[in-house]
Amino acid sequence: MMDEKTLEKILSKPTLYANAIGYTLLQPQIHDEWIKMLMYSKEDITLQAHRESYKTTCVIVAITLLLVFKPNSPNLLLRKDQDSVMEITRAIKRNLRNPITLEIIKFLYKKDLSFIKESSEEIHTNLCTDLGKKESQFLASGIGSFSITGKHFPRIYTDDIVTLKDRRSRAERNATKAVYQEIQNVKSAGGTIVNTGTPWHKDDCFSIMPKPKKFTVYETGLMSDKEIINRKNKMSATLFSANYELKHISDADSLFKNPKYGEYPNRDSRAQIDCSYGGEDTTALTIMTQYKGKTYAYGKVFTGHVQNNYSEIASLLSKYRSGTLYAETNADKGFFAKEFRNYWPIISSYHESTNKHVKIVTYLQKEWANITWDTRTDPKYIEQIVEYQEGVNRDDAPDSASSLIREYNRGKVKAVDTLGY
Repeated sequence: MMDEKTLEKILSKPTLYANAIGYTLLQPQIHDEWIKMLMYSKEDITLQAHRESYKTTCVIVAITLLLVFKPNSPNLLLRKDQDSVMEITRAIKRNLRNPITLEIIKFLYKKDLSFIKESSEEIHTNLCTDLGKKESQFLASGIGSFSITGKHFPRIYTDDIVTLKDRRSRAERNATKAVYQEIQNVKSAGGTIVNTGTPWHKDDCFSIMPKPKKFTVYETGLMSDKEIINRKNKMSATLFSANYELKHISDADSLFKNPKYGEYPNRDSRAQIDCSYGGEDTTALTIMTQYKGKTYAYGKVFTGHVQNNYSEIASLLSKYRSGTLYAETNADKGFFAKEFRNYWPIISSYHESTNKHVKIVTYLQKEWANITWDTRTDPKYIEQIVEYQEGVNRDDAPDSASSLIREYNRGKVKAVDTLGY
């Protein structure tokens, strides 16, 4: 039964409400503070927390509660891309329709909730009584498609507008900063911009936001020591430091900086695949062609057993006019090459005898500056390359790319000496 004391508890300890409507991973010792900060801050703030700390979940809960308890104060949410915006809008609508939320609304307003406007990026309910017909309680948008013309909001959330794209590209970092500077004009007089996310680069948009309140993986208590070690073993030191320790260390020793992007030419290509047979490994597919002295490439990584991705792999090979597909036999004794011939007619299988790091240094590093990556290349594929260090677990993409470059350079390049690179 809803009463005043229960409402006071919800507002003072919002994780009680969050847990009750299904967000059971939110912890009172850390997330109560975050949600209240997101709801009640009177000044622009930045909440910076490590990956997998449920920052976005806290944003969703905070906006849901504001739509219920402050229905006449509109909210704007901005994220990097439109697809994730739609997911958040769906979550907020689902929360509003939750029986517990409906009970709160009935107690506060003596009426049932109804939606006047609802779409993949907009919410307006009968709880609101002060806004004009063209306004809404909640509007969400990807930063690339947001138009500020004629819009003002007392509360603006930027959630994960800094992503992997900002780590890879200076142009992307500058574009994100430009949007952030522009939304200052959208904030109502006396309004607030609340920024949440995880840093990716020392010059990303966080560098022009208010000084962040930081919560590292060691402070939140959301991961065990074993889980932290597991994350460290899966990524480079620079990426772990940025995403889990919230600090930037020099990547001066990185082998692969600033990948170049462009249009892939409509030409015959060749491909290489580094297969995964389950577990946490990934399958990496690389497709390349060489044209007018330059190398053009496309890459994608797949999770799960390679068999689950046969159709998509074959479709990509066809799309990029691939001929021979190269595949090593070390892990599967030729199983993939035998099976995949039902999907692709020309497969060259081989036994790999070169040390992986030597191969990557010999072929991919030397060719790196000459490669133009297709703009549709999987960001996770590029992430594996730019974060590559010897001994890092996720090295399937650089391994695949190196193997394919070697095929294009048979007889042209000598492998570096193991001790001399």
